[in-house]
Amino acid sequence: MSEHIIGIGGVFIRAKDKAATNEWYGKVLGMPLTEWGASFYWFESKVSEHPHLTNWSVFAHDADYFGSSNQAFMINYIVKDLDGLIAKMSAHGTKEVKPMEKHTYGKFAWVNDNEGRRIELWEPIPGGI
Repeated sequence: MSEHIIGIGGVFIRAKDKAATNEWYGKVLGMPLTEWGASFYWFESKVSEHPHLTNWSVFAHDADYFGSSNQAFMINYIVKDLDGLIAKMSAHGTKEVKPMEKHTYGKFAWVNDNEGRRIELWEPIPGGI
């Protein structure tokens, strides 16, 4: 089959204050923003020592995983040094909304962005997938 999805091509969110949201993601999470947003480049697993994984999943309508029942989607961001990022976010007044979880395939943390959208942060463990 030559026609198939190979990853996530973009994530788009609505914000009440675009400038403040861009500033939050740039300053608090260190996202490399330009006037058009951010671009993340991936490597083919055949050439990367530690390939990254982007997962797409469907959740039940009444799942509480996203936090607010009004939140139609949640983004999982792959991060480097989750403990350091949590400390940086805390210094900017952003707190975890539930305790960090550690699994054989990585560590996870959840925070709300500046407009209350829950996001998931994942630090993969190389070779753990």
